[in-house]
Amino acid sequence: MAQADLHPLASAGLPDALARRGIHYGWVVAPVTFLAMLVTAGAVGAPGVLIAPLEREFGWETADISAALAVRLVLFGLMGPFAAAFMNRFGVRRVATVALTMIALGVFGSLWMTALWQLFLLWGIVVGLGTGLTAMVLGATVATRWFKARRGLVLGLLTASTATGQLVFLPLLAALTDSVGWRGALVLVLAMLLAGALAMLFLMRDHPADVGLPVYGDAAVTLPPARPASFGAMLASPLLALAEASHTATFWVLFGTFFVCGASTNGLVQTHFISLCGDFGMAPVAAASVLAMIGVFDFAGTVGSGWLSDRYDSRWLLFWYYGLRGLSLLYLPFTDFSFYGLSIFAMFYGLDWVATVPPTVKLAADRFGDRANLVFGWIFAGHQLGAATAAYGAGLSRTLLESYLPAFFVAGALCLFAAAAALAINKHAPATIPAAA
Repeated sequence: MAQADLHPLASAGLPDALARRGIHYGWVVAPVTFLAMLVTAGAVGAPGVLIAPLEREFGWETADISAALAVRLVLFGLMGPFAAAFMNRFGVRRVATVALTMIALGVFGSLWMTALWQLFLLWGIVVGLGTGLTAMVLGATVATRWFKARRGLVLGLLTASTATGQLVFLPLLAALTDSVGWRGALVLVLAMLLAGALAMLFLMRDHPADVGLPVYGDAAVTLPPARPASFGAMLASPLLALAEASHTATFWVLFGTFFVCGASTNGLVQTHFISLCGDFGMAPVAAASVLAMIGVFDFAGTVGSGWLSDRYDSRWLLFWYYGLRGLSLLYLPFTDFSFYGLSIFAMFYGLDWVATVPPTVKLAADRFGDRANLVFGWIFAGHQLGAATAAYGAGLSRTLLESYLPAFFVAGALCLFAAAAALAINKHAPATIPAAA
């Protein structure tokens, strides 16, 4: 198959034109990936401003809405290992374009929903499957395929896009919800998804060798890994990777700490922070602005984490990240929800929002070798299982106890436990995984 058949812009010679100017095409692929992850995260974060409007319009309970959103987070995570397998077989460009289209269809259909089962179907299943096909596995795959030098930095930038999309768009979505309604806010989400899908379709390449380039930081062009021989082998590859990785203690520590990561970030704060602030008299737009502040600090923290993970022991980085996050969550109920108190929380919590991802990916790559993206997919599944648990658990706490605060105390304590667990990883563990028994 000719290269032009694989990539719509190949005939335009964009990679060659950039190469003549000394620009590696990886620096186009990375921003396209950043945009795709940004708009996906914006769609994932949108329900944070929808809970109260849906309660008012349809009379649904917080626990019921949270259950639908928890389904979305479970599928978001469980699709991760299979998303890596799909990317290995069909290519990043095709999988990501289909994923963004699926998310858009779910959001579009929700403009006309009137029943709770439709929320479960559209936001729980359709959006959950679509976002799961991209997730953090997309960033990890692109960073490892396209970059040898500056891989940690690129991974930090791509990871930061997730929190940026989840948090920075929220004030705008909240303002639109207040002014034109929640359906108007979702129209903005649809426009963002369309832009991401078009960029992915026309600019993404699956591998540097597709455009005759070496991996950034290498001198020689290397052929991409062989694709799975059959569809069945593709579906089996994540399960085989799990069977092998599950025999190592490192996998379970990373899985468990990432479960805590999800339970203390997007499952809890992203989903319920605006409603929590509303319980203390803060308007949705103001609460969303605090989340945006968290997103700004997260961008700096996560990019910095990528830089640090190239230079320092990832186990100690995780110790500090989880420890500081836990302390900030335990501090939150004592802020009195004043601007000053929430600003302090936003700074310390924001710096650690997803700073855990670069060192976790690095540990997975060091320990699990060629199957690292599949194994990381399962570790990310742990993240989203934690997120789903917190999303539902916090909503249940609000319904039964009329307070979100117990959920925040539990999340803070779990973070302190995860900080200690990270140091249990063997510093000199082998970079291979044993065969399954």
